[in-house]
Amino acid sequence: MQFHFASRRLLSLNWFILAAALALGVTAPRTASAEALLLVEADTGKVLQAENATYPWHPASVTKLMTTYVTLQAVKQGRISLDTVVTVSPIASAQSPSKMGFKAGTQVTIDNALKMMMVKSANDMAVVLAEGVGGSVDGFSTMMNATAQKLGMTQTHYVNPNGLPADEQVTSARDLAILARAIIRDLPEYEYFVHIPAIKFGRRITPNFNKLIGRYPGADGMKTGFICASGYNLVATATRGNKRLIAVVLGASSGQARAVKAAQLLERGFNTGTGGLTWLQPALGTVDALAPIDAAPPNLRDEMCGPKRKRPASDADDEVVASNEASSQAMSFFTAGLQPPTLRPVDMIAAAAAPVEPVIVYIGPKKTGADLIAANAVEEARQTPKPKAKKGTKTAAKKPDVAADTKDAKPAAAAEAKPAAKPAAKPAASKQAAVRPDAAAPKPAAAATPTTAKPAAAKPAAGKPATAATAAPATTPAKPKAAAKPAPKATTGEAKPAAAAPRT
Repeated sequence: MQFHFASRRLLSLNWFILAAALALGVTAPRTASAEALLLVEADTGKVLQAENATYPWHPASVTKLMTTYVTLQAVKQGRISLDTVVTVSPIASAQSPSKMGFKAGTQVTIDNALKMMMVKSANDMAVVLAEGVGGSVDGFSTMMNATAQKLGMTQTHYVNPNGLPADEQVTSARDLAILARAIIRDLPEYEYFVHIPAIKFGRRITPNFNKLIGRYPGADGMKTGFICASGYNLVATATRGNKRLIAVVLGASSGQARAVKAAQLLERGFNTGTGGLTWLQPALGTVDALAPIDAAPPNLRDEMCGPKRKRPASDADDEVVASNEASSQAMSFFTAGLQPPTLRPVDMIAAAAAPVEPVIVYIGPKKTGADLIAANAVEEARQTPKPKAKKGTKTAAKKPDVAADTKDAKPAAAAEAKPAAKPAAKPAASKQAAVRPDAAAPKPAAAATPTTAKPAAAKPAAGKPATAATAAPATTPAKPKAAAKPAPKATTGEAKPAAAAPRT
């Protein structure tokens, strides 16, 4: 009887644990084509949640975390300094966006190149740093791979410093968490490079693509990434009290979705233990102990960049994603000891970022104080577009000249053509035999009638008599006695034969 009762009690307990596990999201890993998720304690490396964490994945621009680590290690070891000036090569200038777009030959400091790379995810600056530190892209890639092996990133291999598409460029959520821990542990004095909220180059202000910064309480780094094959990636850190967590999201459907998922992971981590149910969570060990999976990285190109996508995808994706994950909300309540959260992760990410003062970046050697302000002002002036009104004014000024020439030309032509039409009617009234041949043409006479009704046309004709008179000195001297009125008629009458000849 006691045994039967104990069995029933054990069965009930098993069902309770299973239900709790389902509520906590501890389920079998999904296929690698979905996404990879990992939540780790920064100081201990303890894994709090893992899904597909050891599946190989294309890192995309999250690669730049290793570029930053190798560069800052060279700074820390004294081989270069943050003020060292490096030059944009033709190879760097030819990189695909996102990039700063500087021409080959432009010089920048290591400090500015790092800021531009980490905030704008500038691919050209990643190559500038690689060539400045490693001599070439290949040389720097060798340094990156050696560093990865030293850190225990056994699933990682690099062929470029920026994460642009390459089949051989591979990592995993596990390896990225290991790298994030190394940055926090080994480079605390340079950690500000991974949480700069925005940069300002001249008039151009670029906010960090990491949407957690300025939105999620305690968010303090690190880096985003995207290529069609990988989907939307993010390595994010946040600190509350003495607890710092690292969240890794690979293969999310949008920039907004990856931020929401990372915030949800962080919320679960910070709320773990507050309800006294930590014993229900299975022990997942440390991040270093996660067993790698030998598989090919998923290719999400069709899903991310195929014809079904409404608009082109990019790392600066600003799509707003509504949360329809009821289980995630239930999980938040469950781990928080049935205490409702003040604001859901999806609402945090959808909200506007807190206002910040962007960090000024510039080209050329190191500048401070007044020199920095002056350099920024010069760049602002260079980027300021020329007012379109000036171009319009110049064009408008030219057009009246052309119009004026046309107007001036028209009266001249009218003065030469219309006198030929006017006499056709007038000589018929004066009954001169010399003019009768033109009277036989009824069309000119009809055309002359409306022209005589227009005073504007009559005045130019009246202004021309002087020239017409000087051009025809062989006219009869008796006609000028007709004062001012007959004079135009007589001169036009004499000018008429010359105009009549072209008509025939």
